[in-house]
Amino acid sequence: MTQTTLLSANDVRDRFSKAMSAMYQTEVPQYGTLLELVEQVNRETLAQQPELRRRLEAQGELDRLSVERHGAIRVGSASELSMLRRLFAVMGMYPVGYYDLSEAGVPVHSTAFRPIEDEALACNPFRVFTSLLRLELIESEALRQRAEEILAKRDIFTPKARELIEHFEAQGGLTSEEADQFVEEALETFRWHQDATVDLDTYQALHDEHRLIADVVCFRGPHINHLTPRTLDIDEAQRRMPSVGMNPKAVIEGPPRRECPILLRQTSFKALEETIRFAGDAQGTHTARFGEIEQRGMALTPKGRALYDQLLGEGRKQAAGLDNEAHQAVMGKVFAALPDSDEAMRREGLAYFHYHLTEAGKDAVGNANADIEDLVERGLVEAQPITYEDFLPVSAAGIFQSNLGGGENEAYAGSANREAFEEALGAPVTDELALYAEREQASKQRVLAALAG
Repeated sequence: MTQTTLLSANDVRDRFSKAMSAMYQTEVPQYGTLLELVEQVNRETLAQQPELRRRLEAQGELDRLSVERHGAIRVGSASELSMLRRLFAVMGMYPVGYYDLSEAGVPVHSTAFRPIEDEALACNPFRVFTSLLRLELIESEALRQRAEEILAKRDIFTPKARELIEHFEAQGGLTSEEADQFVEEALETFRWHQDATVDLDTYQALHDEHRLIADVVCFRGPHINHLTPRTLDIDEAQRRMPSVGMNPKAVIEGPPRRECPILLRQTSFKALEETIRFAGDAQGTHTARFGEIEQRGMALTPKGRALYDQLLGEGRKQAAGLDNEAHQAVMGKVFAALPDSDEAMRREGLAYFHYHLTEAGKDAVGNANADIEDLVERGLVEAQPITYEDFLPVSAAGIFQSNLGGGENEAYAGSANREAFEEALGAPVTDELALYAEREQASKQRVLAALAG
């Protein structure tokens, strides 16, 4: 009897992310131009900064740079979210973090499906930021009921995708042939459709409540609305976007430019205005899909994150209404309160680090004490910042608002409900800070075990 060979979840994720990228390039040709721009900026940045290249190589991040990207989708119901959790599990992607975007006037809450283990992240760190529409935040009861009725009639998954997900759960994996089938069927959930499922009046009513609500409710599925490559210099990428025919958003979201990048910085080109056919043959336009880029820095500890949140709030107040150059200048001054060196961030417990033996450390195996700080000082152990793999709710909301319009709505503000989100998801979300702390501690233990011989 021949044994069935099952593909690793990492391989399935790699196939899916590449197929998704190819599909999106076909749907949004400017995305292909964006990839070329980011690749060029990254190549030049690595040539100009050999220390950055060395660090990325040491952290195993250089090879993943060209495939690294995240997508974003929005779903309308608990059943859709729960099934997506099962779909992403086929690819070794799990819900990490809870994000309340209502605090920034957007009626959704979200998680990020992503790989968790170091090996999986190194292979392909593909993430999908997934938002669930909060129908309870719609003030009009009639409009809320109409949205619920529309969502109840659709199935965003193909029958074959459902079948393969169940097969994966029963078998514990998929064969190579089944994985190819799964990728093909799963892509249908994320594909763009020019035909709306509602008439123009219904679309307009939902659109007037919030553009994002219309985007979620009025189509056959949660079309992927952007794929985001990782750049090593987001300021330079933003500066060059107009030269390749892209209209960048007004300001780069997140922290300012620093010698030691932190968390996540994001920008995008403005959403496309696309022709839509509505039920009843009316035609109109809809804006949903855009091109986003991101620059990732170090993951902050709870202490570092509290300081970041405080500084971000101060900076946003002072920089409101300014253009990007002035905005960045203000944020730079405000963020001077956060140390801008790896060693200061590490010593003050503001960021997470990965510890590994230097060449000198490898020669000292069996002859070193067990004090990490002493080992670092003696050059036997090196500490490298752990890259932030997650998202920022204020930045995500800023991207949404700049591309979908419908700014802050005070009626939505401050209504986090993680318990309801996890109930809809059908599972708890993993705390991202706990993951970083575990990775840091595990690296320390490996170093000390190695030195003990």
